[in-house]
Amino acid sequence: MSINKPRDVQVYPIATDTTVLRSRSWSRLRFEIEYALAKGTTANSYVIQGDKLALVDPPGETFTQIYLDALQQRFDVKAIEYVILGHVNPNRAATLKALLEVAPQITFVCSNPGAINLRGALENPDLSILVMRGDETLDLGKGHDLQFIPTPNPRYADLLCTYDPQTEILYTDKFFGAHICGDQVFDEGWESINEDRRYYFDCLMAPHARQVETALDKLADFPARIYATGHGPLVRYGLIELTKAYREWSQQQTSADLTVALIYASAYGNTATLAQAIARGITKAGVAVESINCEFTDPEDIRAAVEKSAGFVIGSPTLGGHAPTPVQTALGIVLATATNNKLAGVFGSFGWSGEAVDLIEGKLKDAGYRFGFDTIRVKFKPNDSTLQLCEEAGTDFAQALKKSRKVRSQSVPATTVEQAVGRIVGSLCVLTSKQEDISSAMLASWVAQASFSPPGLTIAVAKDRAVETLMHTGNKFVLNILKEGNHLGLMKHFLKPFGPAQDRFADVATQEAENGSPILNDALAYLECSVNNRMESGDHWLVYATVENGKVLNQDGVTAVHHRKSGTHY
Repeated sequence: MSINKPRDVQVYPIATDTTVLRSRSWSRLRFEIEYALAKGTTANSYVIQGDKLALVDPPGETFTQIYLDALQQRFDVKAIEYVILGHVNPNRAATLKALLEVAPQITFVCSNPGAINLRGALENPDLSILVMRGDETLDLGKGHDLQFIPTPNPRYADLLCTYDPQTEILYTDKFFGAHICGDQVFDEGWESINEDRRYYFDCLMAPHARQVETALDKLADFPARIYATGHGPLVRYGLIELTKAYREWSQQQTSADLTVALIYASAYGNTATLAQAIARGITKAGVAVESINCEFTDPEDIRAAVEKSAGFVIGSPTLGGHAPTPVQTALGIVLATATNNKLAGVFGSFGWSGEAVDLIEGKLKDAGYRFGFDTIRVKFKPNDSTLQLCEEAGTDFAQALKKSRKVRSQSVPATTVEQAVGRIVGSLCVLTSKQEDISSAMLASWVAQASFSPPGLTIAVAKDRAVETLMHTGNKFVLNILKEGNHLGLMKHFLKPFGPAQDRFADVATQEAENGSPILNDALAYLECSVNNRMESGDHWLVYATVENGKVLNQDGVTAVHHRKSGTHY
């Protein structure tokens, strides 16, 4: 995949009277946590040609011109009667406005919340809109009698799926996608993109697991042969397996012992982006998130979520020097509902001033709440460093909750089996990685050689480690093997708690490896590695990587070895 390839539109027939237009970006599209693997993305739009012509999900403004060019080359835009929208966001407004200019006759089809968003995004109260609440159908002729399934969640309150019984295609919008760009339209060899689909789920769906389960129940009533996704390859070959995986991944969240209520509102999408990154950090640490967009949530539902949660996080934009009314209402509910032994967190984005964040933080401090991370204030749009800060803050928050709830049985002496497991001998290493402006590190002793040709190794990386984000397929890292005698200082340094996005390499002598990751100057040896694959293993990822370069830095030194006393904890 070349990041220098220009954006383009791939057009491909996928079923009777049905064509996909895949607007492709070969490099990272936006600074949102779900794009962090930086494998590009596709924005999939569809044309259904019955007796009437319908367009499904035009892409965002990044693709407006190339998309309209491709559409007009192949279809008569004056014949488009309907534009079906799985969800509406401000990013899509530019394309819809441009489409209206060349095809003013179109009628929009969306959910009721979608209609409200659409009129606001297009600044036009007189749009022709058909609202679909779930019982209505839209007959395009030639057997394409479309059915509609509202599948709302806190991030996308207007989410609407569409089913075509003629082709047995389910247009799933945000469900079952992946942010990955390529020439493959369908998911042949779907196992190879499981990691990308799981990451997409963890970022976009895990914070709304309860609503995802409800949506899966609804969608099960529609016998689909193809999932026409909003992003990435269309699902045909791995449809049954992916549906089952979504169910399992959702249940992992809804059955978690600890839950965090993540309450926010977002004026321009920036606060929602921060919320998504914080949620990712919390869920990767094994704590569930109940995501609540307070603009679309009943007060009673907010109260119930706060009551059952072990902690809460509140996020707000600043509008006219204040928090939006829904946030103020939610804050009042929190103060009246949550006992002050619950862990709290505050975040927000703003344009010129951040009074809303200060107000919320002040109220919670006055009420005696403890904070799970330092309050996060972001001016304008978030960037990579901001997302890292938010994700790590979320993980810190979850770890603080788990620590306060730690099962007392952990102090029981290790069993004979655990002691035996703890005698597994492994070299003591520090794993370091750097990608663009983001860097991280961790102490590692669960390391083993895995192959001779090519030389390869496996490393167990806990899911809640900050560096886990940099350990996906294709990522580069350095494994620094520590030297007996001087390893204690490095061990102590990398075992200490770091704040969110704190520089792990301050006061440590390093040099840059060829792959861009830090080499510890005091290491015995180092290996430059590339992640080939990874497998989910309980509370860890087992990462397999191949060695591309390396060097012994001290020929006379001896490898530092970590003798574990127990196989249950570090």
